[in-house]
Amino acid sequence: RALRSSKAQGLRHGRRSGRLCLARDRAFSSEERFGLQAQIRRAAVSVPTNIVEGLARRSTRDYGHFLTVALGSASEARYRIGLAHRLGMMHAEDHDFLAARYGDLLRAMEKLIAALDQRT
Repeated sequence: RALRSSKAQGLRHGRRSGRLCLARDRAFSSEERFGLQAQIRRAAVSVPTNIVEGLARRSTRDYGHFLTVALGSASEARYRIGLAHRLGMMHAEDHDFLAARYGDLLRAMEKLIAALDQRT
C-alpha cells in the first residue's frame, strides 16, 4: 500500500513539474524556441512519460528502470533551467521556482527508487 502511494506521488510530482516548466519558459526569445527552450521542454515532458511507461510494466524491476530514466530527465531539465538562467534567458524568479520544484521532484524520485531497490 505504501508503495502504491509512493508511485502515485511520484507521478503527481512528475506531471506537475512538466506543466510548471512548460508554463514558465514563455520568457524565451522567439529565436530560442527551437534551441534550449525546446530541450528543456523535451526533458520536462520525458519525466512523467517515463513514469507512466514504468507504471505500465509488470515487474518492479522494470518500473525502477523507468523511474531511473525519469530521474535522469528531471536532472537534465534542472541543469538546463540553471543554464538558461546563467545565460540570461530565464528570469530569476522563474529559475528559482522551477529549480525548487525540480529539487523536490528529484528527492521524491530518489526516495521511491531507494524503496524499490530494497524490495528487489
